Amino acid sequence: MSQRQLLLLNGTIVDPARGIFAPGDVLIQDGHIAQVGTRIRDMAPEAAREDVAGCLVTPGLIDMHVHLREPGQEHKETIATGMAAAVAGGFTTICCMPNTVPALDNETQIEYVLTQAQREGTCRVLPFGAITKGRQGAELAEMQLMHDAGAIGFSDDGVGVASAAVMQKALSYVRMFDGLISQHCEEPTLSGGAMHAGITALRLGLGGISSASEELMIARDLLLNQRIGARYHVQHISTAGAVELIRRAKQQGQAVTAEVTPHHLLLTDESCGDYNTHYKMNPPLRSHADVEACLAGVADGTIDVLATDHAPHAAEEKELEFDRAPFGIVGLETALALYAEALVKTNQLNWLKLIGKLTAAPARVLKLHDSGSLAIGAPADITIIDPNKVWKIDPSRFRSKSRNTPFASRMVTGQVRMTFVAGRCVYQATD
Repeated sequence: MSQRQLLLLNGTIVDPARGIFAPGDVLIQDGHIAQVGTRIRDMAPEAAREDVAGCLVTPGLIDMHVHLREPGQEHKETIATGMAAAVAGGFTTICCMPNTVPALDNETQIEYVLTQAQREGTCRVLPFGAITKGRQGAELAEMQLMHDAGAIGFSDDGVGVASAAVMQKALSYVRMFDGLISQHCEEPTLSGGAMHAGITALRLGLGGISSASEELMIARDLLLNQRIGARYHVQHISTAGAVELIRRAKQQGQAVTAEVTPHHLLLTDESCGDYNTHYKMNPPLRSHADVEACLAGVADGTIDVLATDHAPHAAEEKELEFDRAPFGIVGLETALALYAEALVKTNQLNWLKLIGKLTAAPARVLKLHDSGSLAIGAPADITIIDPNKVWKIDPSRFRSKSRNTPFASRMVTGQVRMTFVAGRCVYQATD
């Protein structure tokens, strides 16, 4: 056999980009998808074969919101350990945020991340560059140079761009080269607390983060961008009012997209009631009404993308008092099953639509024309999922360097069995 071939047999093909949900086989050749269908077995009699009966064969999952912590915070996560966690979660492409130390705010830092990821070679890593220098919100970073170096978009994630004038300049600037602004929407004068501003925060004596802090920044940016027309993406949406703002903007034809995380679909601020810092994240867990609005936003298409906001922290950091502990939880290795629980189990989405929000939708937002589908000729980035596998979330088995999750010991259904990147198996479940 002169060319490397692998035949994935007896699976259910799930390709939302082409509206396919049907039994079939996939032939991989030289790292690319050669054929997809039900009558291709005889086309490659010498191919290696992998029986994936009972499993979904999907495009490789894409996570457009991940924190890899390198450079500067390697005790939490490295590019290598983050990539290992990604493929264990079925993700073949991840986008890392620029809130490293130093920030990814110049072309040299972008090139560093790309070089480190290529050296590891486990999955594709696409870095976001900072919108402003040092993520300080005052002066625009060299976005064109970072774009040319390979930055997939721009964000000051961890903080929102507080100045309307700076955001207006950023939107205008990226519009010139069709760049993407991905905004952490939090108006700083209305934040500064440790959890959602509600009854639970009052009972616990903790400072609150107002829902209005998210909604005010979204409203401001949408108004600015109405006159500019740049590609604008809202990160980790969490409030009912924010969902409605996005819904109205889309109805008006604005170029806005949005993402949500599993924890904002499954948990509420009441989970913080015993001061467990694994429930501390930003944006914070909100009310039941906010959760219901986010679920509805996913179901009706207002929220385009499902992301993780994978935010690893060392154990000793999360063991601090609630108001001193850092925000964030890990998410790459648990996201698929948690999304299945929140959306498929409750009949908000079927598997075809769920996978679409993890593949075709982020590929469309990021303009990744060679990802997000099982089209013939595309790179063979493929995720094999057993939708019926019941398993327990065990942080001790995470590939991530950190273990900070509120979902430890939770029984979930739906598990990644294998992950292929460019036709190479980079992860296989052992149980």
